[in-house]
Amino acid sequence: FRLRRRARAMAASRGKQETEELIKNVEAQLNRLLTQLEDCEQLREMLDDDEYEETKAETIDQLKEFQTTLNRMVSGDSTLVDKLGGVQLAIQAAVSNAFKTPEVIKLFAKKEPGQLRERLNSMKMAVKLQKCTREEMLGQAVEILTALKQLGEEISPQEEAFLEQHRTKELEGFQRASLSLGKQGAVTVLSVAESQISAAKDKV
Repeated sequence: FRLRRRARAMAASRGKQETEELIKNVEAQLNRLLTQLEDCEQLREMLDDDEYEETKAETIDQLKEFQTTLNRMVSGDSTLVDKLGGVQLAIQAAVSNAFKTPEVIKLFAKKEPGQLRERLNSMKMAVKLQKCTREEMLGQAVEILTALKQLGEEISPQEEAFLEQHRTKELEGFQRASLSLGKQGAVTVLSVAESQISAAKDKV
């Protein structure tokens, strides 16, 4: 009995280790693609319009392929649904063009509400110091506040009104898609729970 229990504990530990390794690999892949997207934006002035559009489209296509792979990977695994839900939403935000700022997408994927708030405050200060335009700040503010809401953070009534005023078709589409992802995750969790209950009954 002790050997069996020890074997189960070792298997669980190995499974946890493999899951952690998988999550690290997923996050590294996403970070690579978002850095690629960021480089494309930073080099925009050095590229002609066709080169820029082609390079960006290639990166978005890679993100879509990664999204498809990730969706298959988490299907039926409640642990991965919980751990990688933020990554799924971040990829959806990128491929739907709802979010256009790679750094914001990275913070969204990592579930970093504090750093998102810091970025928003920094953008406001940059406008006052004339280091960026008001339009640039407003665009990122919409992305950041949307990300904060998706992460379950409270935003002020003024921020809510600001979002309503500046909501785009891409953002509306992303929000519908994120609701769909959330429902799929809930179904997966329930399905796995039902399977575990059924298996436990069979053993009794």
